[in-house]
Amino acid sequence: MNARIPPPVGISHPAIGHKACGTIGTPMGSIAHYIKDIGRGARGAKPLERAQAADLFGQILDGQVTDLEVGAFCLAMRVKGETTQEMAGFLDATHARLARLPASDRPVIVLPSYNGARRLPVLTPLLALLLAREGLPVLVHGSATESSRVLASAVLAALDVPAQPAIRKIANGEVAVVETALLNPGLKRLLDVRRVVGLRNAGHSVVKLMQPVDGPQVVVGSYTHPAFAAVMTELFALLGMTALLSRGLEGEVVSDPRRTPQIDGFVRGAPCVLQAQAPGTQAEVPGLPAAIDVDATADYTRRVLAGALPVPDPIAAQVRHIVHLASLA
Repeated sequence: MNARIPPPVGISHPAIGHKACGTIGTPMGSIAHYIKDIGRGARGAKPLERAQAADLFGQILDGQVTDLEVGAFCLAMRVKGETTQEMAGFLDATHARLARLPASDRPVIVLPSYNGARRLPVLTPLLALLLAREGLPVLVHGSATESSRVLASAVLAALDVPAQPAIRKIANGEVAVVETALLNPGLKRLLDVRRVVGLRNAGHSVVKLMQPVDGPQVVVGSYTHPAFAAVMTELFALLGMTALLSRGLEGEVVSDPRRTPQIDGFVRGAPCVLQAQAPGTQAEVPGLPAAIDVDATADYTRRVLAGALPVPDPIAAQVRHIVHLASLA
């Protein structure tokens, strides 16, 4: 199987410059030969080998190519879609350049959070704090790539969990919020291209799959498009990752509190079905606010943690499955 990630829909934003990526006419390196292969449209484009993809992505992260080439890469991959081998190469380049967090005493639960709330409150902070209550070290990493959504980091800050100023070990039972720029500034620059061209790019897929801890970890993954689930499944196996995979909530990794999704687990790459999907959608979630702003979401999260409101069943089940995977990591 050679699945491809479908291009997601983006939202336009005011343009900002990316000086570190080079300037038109003064390239420090060149990915033109790669763009020639991947930029021939959905039918004519050639997939890159893993090593080629690693070289290409590494040059982009290192700021060795022009802004024009970065834009061409982003648009070409959006049209073509990434293969599993290409994503593996992009991750190879990323992992070689990450400022990884030190290993913790227990496996770190990694929660990528890049989408935020659009229609429902962002409940990734609730998931993170429930996992920390189980005694696990929890990493929430993310970056604001659009201004119209409420981010998990903002809700966590309102709950007295601010972003960390530096890379450090996470204690058991602690939630650490780390901005993408601390992990790799070049990756943050690539994510910011969305503000210029208004479209997501391969960087947005990479951050949801990367392993930012130098030690045992459980990466919690989510998908919207089934084709992305196929690529993620192949990558978890190919890279020998311990991970959880399910349909997310508006792009966030936390389960939708109204539905019971299928949840798949991976232990060092070996897959298993942890939970079958249940039909139907719950009409009402007790206490879930209609508003999605920071204050309303933080207040709901506090009340659930205090026991004044029940933990939504799908999220409680997700916590149990993640704790189980952590025991096997």
